[in-house]
Amino acid sequence: MSETKPHDPNQMTGAAMVVRALQDHGVKHLFGYPGGAVLPIYDEIFQQGEIEHILVRHEQGAGHAAEGYARSTGVPGVVLVTSGPGATNMVTPLADALMDSIPLVCITGQVPTHLIGNDAFQECDTVGITRPCTKHNWLVRDVNDLARVLHEAFYVATTGRPGPVVVDIPKDVQFATGTYHPPRKSDVHVSYAPRTKGEAMQIRKAVALLASAKKPVIYSGGGVINSGREASKLLRELVQVTGFPITSTLMGLGAYPASGPNWLGMLGMHGTYEANMAMHDCDVMLCIGARFDDRITGRTDAFSPGSKKIHIDIDPSSINKNIRVDVPIIGDVANVLGDILQVFRAEAKKPDIKPWWNQIAQWKARNSLAYKPSNEVILPQYAIQRLFELTRGRDAYITTEVGQHQMWAAQFYGFDEPHRWMTSGGLGTMGYGLPAAVGVQVAHRDSLVIDIAGDASVQMTMQEMATAVQYELPIKIFILNNQYMGMVRQWQQLLHGNRLSHSYTEAMPDFVKMAEAYGGHGIQVMKPADLDGAIMDMIKVKKPVLFDCRVATLENCFPMIPSGKAHNEMLLPAEANDEATAKAFAGGKALV
Repeated sequence: MSETKPHDPNQMTGAAMVVRALQDHGVKHLFGYPGGAVLPIYDEIFQQGEIEHILVRHEQGAGHAAEGYARSTGVPGVVLVTSGPGATNMVTPLADALMDSIPLVCITGQVPTHLIGNDAFQECDTVGITRPCTKHNWLVRDVNDLARVLHEAFYVATTGRPGPVVVDIPKDVQFATGTYHPPRKSDVHVSYAPRTKGEAMQIRKAVALLASAKKPVIYSGGGVINSGREASKLLRELVQVTGFPITSTLMGLGAYPASGPNWLGMLGMHGTYEANMAMHDCDVMLCIGARFDDRITGRTDAFSPGSKKIHIDIDPSSINKNIRVDVPIIGDVANVLGDILQVFRAEAKKPDIKPWWNQIAQWKARNSLAYKPSNEVILPQYAIQRLFELTRGRDAYITTEVGQHQMWAAQFYGFDEPHRWMTSGGLGTMGYGLPAAVGVQVAHRDSLVIDIAGDASVQMTMQEMATAVQYELPIKIFILNNQYMGMVRQWQQLLHGNRLSHSYTEAMPDFVKMAEAYGGHGIQVMKPADLDGAIMDMIKVKKPVLFDCRVATLENCFPMIPSGKAHNEMLLPAEANDEATAKAFAGGKALV
């Protein structure tokens, strides 16, 4: 009688390893779209109950949904797509996540290893194509390497500066049997060890500068949010202890509360007058988890010329990349802020900056976000203000598309908490907001999730309404419908002699009918008097909503730093008549 060998539970197929690894990393939701090269993995998903798979309608939707999920929870978003077009449709979300430092783990199928390089059906060089838009990627040729690579992928995506990774798995590797092992420390490359603790000497230098400042400003970015809730808590403490004014990039909104006494509003191209003036005139700038990108700095040679700059960032490549700084501190924001606070409390006195606050009060008095109210037509600024007031105090999450509505949302919707604001900052991806709202709602089933959208952007990924209906995700798509690609039209008006080349959408769909066709709910509002009631109706409806808010068609987004101008040369809405605008933009056509 032959003896049967005992079954080794760690012997399994590559496809089973993928599912086991996701379970071992605590993955609860997976966004994906099936295809030939991932069917073995889909078969394994069918046979388990721990991970919920969300079927999207386009792979781009899967990527942005995973981003929304990751941004609102702090845990990595996970995506599963097939080879060839499945992988190439993921390029935009991967590039988006790389620019905004969002942890994504993307698993792609690949043709069998013996066909790689033969132009097989649905083959592309996924590793080659995604190398520039991922933090790292892998092609797994041996099933016994698969467990290690999957664990490494989660580590790389979530440590240091977070970002997207791709694991490309040929179909024969998914069918092959090998040995699985749970995550262990040896699965991590020794060469990849991000520095999380700031240098004590640099921290002392930074504190000495902060203590001697006469005109300080804190410039915070998305790195504070990415670092976790402790970082936002410590940032608030630092502001309280020092009494310094604070501004933020688009990505950093919510780390310090918009209702806080030291808040200057957002800075940059469409930032507030007081934030940009404070940045230009300060003598000490503390940059925390921001990267001095072009929307913030404008002309680099004229950016805050008289200041000493301290830059805290976990990514060494972001230091001195765009702007030279005086005190670089490489480390995790939460760690470094904890040390700065400790040293400041022990060794430094709170500087007297009353004259500086008096100066800021004068800038604030210019009221740079002012607009002329109207009883006839809904102004986009007013629409956002009402949306904010009527959702204040609720458990709300906001996503956006990209364009004018995105800037108005950043200006007029006040965020008091981190992880509540999901937007495409670095890449500026139209079509981001709707699938991102799907991902946020999957993570927070009982919360109010609103995508502040534009009529052009929202049509790029509208098919994900079907996903929202299928999984009973009551997302609210609040469309500021001005019948234009608003930001394109604004730039054409200001920089191209008002020649509106292809920026008007002549064949606009009926969004109410479209919502109903998908099985959702449609609302249309034309008059300011009807807005509040309609917003309340939108909130109450327990299904996906398309809210068609018809707004002023030619409203421009101000304040604005014109082309080639420094921060202290802002164009304010009150001054933006035709003559002043023409003069402000006469210098050039590049929006720097």
